[in-house]
Amino acid sequence: MSLTRRLAILSLIGALGLLTLGGCGSGPSGNNQQQSGGGEKRIIILTNGNSPFWDACRVGLQAAEKDLRLDKAGLRAVLEVNDGTPQGQIDKLRQFASQSDIVAVGISPCDAGNVAVADLLRQLKNQGVDIITVDSDIDREKLADARFAFIGTDNLAGGRELGKCLRNLRNDGGEYITFVGRTGAQNAIDRIAGVKEGAGDKFKDLGIMADETDLSRARENVRNAILNHPTLNTLVGIWSYNAPAIADIVTRMKNRDKFTIVAFDAEPLAITEVENGNIDAMVVQNPYQMGYQGVRLLKALVGKDQTTISQMFPNLGKPDGNIFDTDLKVVVPDRDVRLNPEMLDKKTLFFKLSDFKAWLAKHNLTSS
Repeated sequence: MSLTRRLAILSLIGALGLLTLGGCGSGPSGNNQQQSGGGEKRIIILTNGNSPFWDACRVGLQAAEKDLRLDKAGLRAVLEVNDGTPQGQIDKLRQFASQSDIVAVGISPCDAGNVAVADLLRQLKNQGVDIITVDSDIDREKLADARFAFIGTDNLAGGRELGKCLRNLRNDGGEYITFVGRTGAQNAIDRIAGVKEGAGDKFKDLGIMADETDLSRARENVRNAILNHPTLNTLVGIWSYNAPAIADIVTRMKNRDKFTIVAFDAEPLAITEVENGNIDAMVVQNPYQMGYQGVRLLKALVGKDQTTISQMFPNLGKPDGNIFDTDLKVVVPDRDVRLNPEMLDKKTLFFKLSDFKAWLAKHNLTSS
């Protein structure tokens, strides 16, 4: 056999070998087929940041995925964690627009009025992707057409409840500062307005300090507020990690007795601080239900399940008829129950810490 013919045969054998390897899925094509699950479609919940708040949302998402048998519909649900910035969400949404297996997205916008985010949500809608907001909404007056509905807390009402806690805990009034991640987020805007309304005229609002989801800056903001405002006597946490940040700095500065401390949400560290007597009251949301009901609605939208949609939104088409309100709780320490639950809205649940921890355990949660 000539050398030329031998080389030709070897080349043919090599080519056949490469084709065989490609068919086994060991190359990029095989990996892509594995990720897509053979035609499986994805429902995405996109967070605003990486707070432990979202751990409970993930548990709810996974429970809904199982209970609603998403696999039977060729679907799966995924929690996508953002980096705390609008640009991070913009980058994620651009990726989603290029991925044909994504059929529905729920998003917690970092900034309510971010036009770039709204435009990308509209683009996804035009591509046939169903869109909702979860936890925090977009600007309902200017950008609401970018999503079908909102699932989460009535944040204005939640802020009022926190303000009522202040008024009840400190009936002589005082001066307060609010601490938050981003002032442009709709949940922050509504909560801060609600706190002022609920606290009443005896309280003076000294301002808002934002940390852009930087945990070190969150603690430094508390320290600076205390040092720069000698008459300050009330500290208000608006986002979930603000509560432990406030408690940490007040403990380090050894001036706990001077301050009334109230906050949103129940991260594991915040729960510990309530137990240690370093937080007087928490208004607690239900991120578990945000994840569960978010997946429930998105599955219904994808499957055009009008029965489920009507059950969740019986007043769809009317003012605020596209808002699904998850519940609120007020949690207080066991050993120092100074709050009168009768001052809260009738829909708000009132828990001593031990009862709240039992509720968490029942739902296999460590935070809320």
